[in-house]
Amino acid sequence: MERAGHDPLTADRAASQPAAGPAQPAAAPPGDSGAPRRWFRAHPAVGQLILLLCYLAAGVAVTWPRATYLAGQLPSSRDSASYVWGFWWMARQISHLGNPWFTHYMAAPVGVSLGYHSLMPLPGLLFTPVTLIFGPSASYNLLVILVPGLSAYAMYRAARLWLRSQTGAIAAGAFFGLSAMLAQEDWYHINIAAGALFLPVTLELSVRLRRSPGVRQALLLGVGLGAAVLTDSESAVLCAILTLLVLLPWLLRRPSLAKLWPAALAALATAVVASPQLVSMAQEVGRGGLAINDQLLAVTDKLYGIGLPGMFAPSPRVADFGLTSLAQPFLHSRNNENLPMFGVTLTALALFGLIVAWRRRNTKWLALLWVVCCALALGASLWVGKKQYVPYAQIWHGVNVSPVMPYTWFVRIPGLSSFREADRLAILGLVPAALLAGAAVDWMRYHARPLIAVVAALGILEAGYSGNPRIGQMPTALPRLDGRIAADHSRSIVVDVPFGLRGGIPDYGGRFASEALVLATADGHPRAIAYVSRLPQPTISAIMRQPFYSWLIHAQHYTPPARSAPLPAGAKLPLFDRIPAAYTPLTAAQVAAGRRNAQRLNIGWVLLWYSNPAVVQYLGQTGFRFDYRADGVSVYRPAGR
Repeated sequence: MERAGHDPLTADRAASQPAAGPAQPAAAPPGDSGAPRRWFRAHPAVGQLILLLCYLAAGVAVTWPRATYLAGQLPSSRDSASYVWGFWWMARQISHLGNPWFTHYMAAPVGVSLGYHSLMPLPGLLFTPVTLIFGPSASYNLLVILVPGLSAYAMYRAARLWLRSQTGAIAAGAFFGLSAMLAQEDWYHINIAAGALFLPVTLELSVRLRRSPGVRQALLLGVGLGAAVLTDSESAVLCAILTLLVLLPWLLRRPSLAKLWPAALAALATAVVASPQLVSMAQEVGRGGLAINDQLLAVTDKLYGIGLPGMFAPSPRVADFGLTSLAQPFLHSRNNENLPMFGVTLTALALFGLIVAWRRRNTKWLALLWVVCCALALGASLWVGKKQYVPYAQIWHGVNVSPVMPYTWFVRIPGLSSFREADRLAILGLVPAALLAGAAVDWMRYHARPLIAVVAALGILEAGYSGNPRIGQMPTALPRLDGRIAADHSRSIVVDVPFGLRGGIPDYGGRFASEALVLATADGHPRAIAYVSRLPQPTISAIMRQPFYSWLIHAQHYTPPARSAPLPAGAKLPLFDRIPAAYTPLTAAQVAAGRRNAQRLNIGWVLLWYSNPAVVQYLGQTGFRFDYRADGVSVYRPAGR
């Protein structure tokens, strides 16, 4: 470890050292770990490896039972299925030397661009051997298991540049990587959790570039930022913001060529490493694929803000320890898909760290960054409990937003209009919060060691996430259902009903079964459905021009009538109710167009995941016949096959 006095994030030790005593850190050499010196001096690499393994084990513990999913389970969500499909697609294209940023295996036969999709090309590349040997579900589950520990270790390394003791740095790593905020993302949005791993990585590399400007540090920073882009583009935006906050004051304080060229080299290296992803994104923009309706963006901008006091309330994790009464009143004000909560322990420690490290360099800047991120994460309106407030409301693209909320202006910055989930900015705020909490533990290390045990116990109560029981599980394979499809090597299109193109915004059609894309990785057939983070409008338009798909969605709109009386005791609900008179039947011309289109598209299989007599009628009219039923799914094939 280089001397702390050369680091821009390192505190002024002379201003923050405790009174003279046997434990006074001034007497310790740079890099003092607070642990037995002989062992660390003799085996520094082994010590780091042991620490990493401890973090990985802690990550498994605080996200339990997620590790048990390696036995053949997945969270029952389309997001999880999409990640599994992404690992399969990357391994397939790498082994075939193909372009992974476009596919005809979703939204078939039109295809869809994956430039803005959460494809995670870098993890997909690194896990290709695992995918080819054990399958894409194994790669996905293994990445989920590794990310919390890796994130904690990455934050430890960044914190070690600023904090005096290894004890404080270890605590900072744990507060970041093992937090409930990131653990929930790890369970259900692995692209966000994996992308957050690069926040402490780029922080450390930026600081080291300030400390020792040169080719090596510039290239390392460029590779780190480029890797973030190849993992998750939204997280890469946060990494870029953090890097600019570190480097810009250094560049502007005393501008010189000696500072400018390493920063320029880092930017060039970032562009080179991230070029495949950036080119794909540029091509999608050029084709009009990112032309999202402004009003739709404005609606989502207002939807995903954090409520107060939920941001700083006890994490719902405390309910797993029987403290439900503490967690229940402060749950997120809306039932959104994230858990943007710092928790009481981290909040209290960060505030205490701010007090005890007030005189140290950059403490005030860390506090300011935390406050700004919290303000941005509130969104375009203010939620307090279950009530929403829009101070000084103004109309923006048909939506009421508040001009006093910073996020209202953040999304108007060029290039950030599609950053539509305000609560994810809390992840950036987790970086300074963890560092300040580490400063509190660092102070305890030299002044009140017994308090560290109390902090550890309180931290465990709020660390991690154990899953949402409402989401449930789904298997990684359904051989009874998918075996015959996998045995068919015609590469004909498989249509899953409900049929739809889903993901982020916009979308088209119905919400298809979560298992559908997982099955696609086993049978290898192109799928008519699609699930991508940003659904290009040209793809939607092209699918809408296919008569078979259009009239299939029309049939999906049929809703069985409500029963006027309960069924008699012992009676079974018939598979299909009659079609009500209110349902508008298709004309003969429409049916004929759908039948011809199905033959031209080479649709070989239709999987009906739910009971819908209108869809069954439509399939019969367009030439499909029932073949078999397995795992609760009815399978139809073209007549004569």
